[in-house]
Amino acid sequence: MTDVTAQTLSIIEEDRQRADLYGFLSALLSGPPDRALLARCADLTGDDTDLGHAVTTLSKLARAAAPASVEREFTALFIGLGRGELLPYASYYLTGFLHEKPLALLRRDMVALQIRRAPNVHEPEDNIASLMEMMAGLIEGRFGSPVPLARQREFFNRHMAPWAGHFFADLEGAKGSLFYAPVGAIGRLFMGIEREAFRLSAA
Repeated sequence: MTDVTAQTLSIIEEDRQRADLYGFLSALLSGPPDRALLARCADLTGDDTDLGHAVTTLSKLARAAAPASVEREFTALFIGLGRGELLPYASYYLTGFLHEKPLALLRRDMVALQIRRAPNVHEPEDNIASLMEMMAGLIEGRFGSPVPLARQREFFNRHMAPWAGHFFADLEGAKGSLFYAPVGAIGRLFMGIEREAFRLSAA
């Protein structure tokens, strides 16, 4: 999605794990997973938490899944004939239409943060996969230096908190979700964790 310059950066392990999960969700939502990404999912292990149980479910499904079947599921969910079951865009979730004010506000913030859309990407920047990638980049410093927590919180609260949890809940419960149901659960739970952590950090 984004045009970035990789840097060798030192960030704390907790932030590295946050960035990894944002990046992982972005990869799963940006296109149908290939064999390598399915293998990565299959190797995951979850702990005895709601998030861990969702990870374990995803791992089990990935071990049994074929790339072609997951590609069909992805297409039905996000592409379809004309449109998929879900429209994963901030503008749509917040206004009911695409290319609305949430996209304009995001583009303004992208300029301020020196985030550029890659030239080979043509869909609106406010899609969920791109926003996940942007958050990972802000944490890791792909757009310069790692962004301070307060600026991460501002970006999250403005562009993700109002709708991302709802999208992931819809993905979890979508009629066409099988492999993507635990992806939705992971995203929903992670958004809740991030929202609470940012709330506490601002107190």
